[in-house]
Amino acid sequence: MYRKIIAVIVSTLTVAAGPVAAQRASDPASPASRSITDSLPNSNQSFLDDIRRGWHFFNDPEPEVDEPKERAKPAPRASFQTKDADTEDLRRFDAMQKELERYRKIAVLNPTDNNVRRYMEMENRVYRMAGRFSEVTQRVAWSTPELDMSLQGRPINARAIDVFDKVQAGQRQEAVAALAKSHVMFFFFRSDCPYCHAFSPTLRAFEAKSGIKVVPVSLDGGGLPVYPEPRRDNGIATTLQVTQVPALYLAEPASGKITPIGFGILSESQLIERISTVSAPGAEATLPSATRRIRLQ
Repeated sequence: MYRKIIAVIVSTLTVAAGPVAAQRASDPASPASRSITDSLPNSNQSFLDDIRRGWHFFNDPEPEVDEPKERAKPAPRASFQTKDADTEDLRRFDAMQKELERYRKIAVLNPTDNNVRRYMEMENRVYRMAGRFSEVTQRVAWSTPELDMSLQGRPINARAIDVFDKVQAGQRQEAVAALAKSHVMFFFFRSDCPYCHAFSPTLRAFEAKSGIKVVPVSLDGGGLPVYPEPRRDNGIATTLQVTQVPALYLAEPASGKITPIGFGILSESQLIERISTVSAPGAEATLPSATRRIRLQ
């Protein structure tokens, strides 16, 4: 019924506006010349403002658009898992330390049977963990030579020590023999010094054995039975700040480099060890202030 009434009204209006509509249709700029699609309402226009659809047009609800689902997070890498495990271990260790310290303080302040027993049980637990750690550390060292400290430096086995000492002595004697070609030793003493008298025979024997020339320098002008004609001090002792005798210095005349070997009475093995140590490559960098460079006459 309503549709018939609307159709009659629309046809009547079309007939009445025929000439005007035809004129507007012939004009490209006229709104009537626009296509039907141009006259359709946009998405933001209400259907109440659309004459073509009228008041009785039924709008279907717009279909719901599913929001894109959140992408699943990638599984954590092994490094993150390891980091989390390390963090948990550190947390447990800190908690154990705090608990042990807490039990100790309580046992000291209030030494009842229960408090002391609780502290001792906790302490024994820590000792067992430390023992396990020590055992695993030894096994790792045994299977990894570069981490085994008994294979580095001086060994701890008696037979290995004997072999090590012989090898070291041979290497040091070779190094000292090589130094004899370019180095000398300055021996500062006083004729009234009993330690100088006692040390001079050892130094004389070392000179004959190693080949390093010893230059005796007397601070008081007197000599020793082993070195009856020493050099008199010409100021070098003051330059080196020699205040105690006997004093021994290793010198390289070509470069003027002079390094202290030691003061007091030294054995032959100590002389070899110290000379090889101060003459080793890079030794000057460990204690640069000990080495001087002066003009030797």
